[in-house]
This record gives sequence, structure tokens and C-alpha cells, in this order.
Amino acid sequence: MPSALAFALWAALNTRRPSSKHMQITLNGEKRTLDAPLTIRGLLDTLGLGGKPVVVEQNQAALLPRELDTAGVSDGDVIEVVQITAGG
Repeated sequence: MPSALAFALWAALNTRRPSSKHMQITLNGEKRTLDAPLTIRGLLDTLGLGGKPVVVEQNQAALLPRELDTAGVSDGDVIEVVQITAGG
């Protein structure tokens, strides 16, 4: 009969782990942990800003709207998102 220690070790080694990786970014000054991989467009969708007019800065570089679908988010990125609103 296997010992309790042997069983605990076997269980720890055979526990299914999530297949997704995680990354930490700074978003508008706040640390966030996200699933990877992710594009800027995917991040905007997650934030509820998909399809809305926004300006995005990634690591102090402004992104063009056409870059949002292809720019990837990486661990350690600093991202600023500003929603454009009309007003008077």
C-alpha cells in the first residue's frame, strides 16, 4: 500500500494545470493579470471598449488604429487606453 506522502506527490505531479499562460501588464497605471496570448484588440474587447473610439499607447508608443488587430500584448507591457468622447 503506498504511503500518504507518495500519494500526495503523485497527485501534485498529475494535477491538470490550465493550458493558458498568464502575463502581467500595467493598464492605465494599475497592475493586471491577463491570459496570454492576447492582441490589443482582444484587450479592448475584454475591457468592453471593442469598436469604440480609443487611443492606445503601448510602452510609450502610440498605436495606429490599423495596428490594434496585430499588436500583441506582452508580459510587462505598460498600456494606456483613452476613450475618445465628443462633447461641448
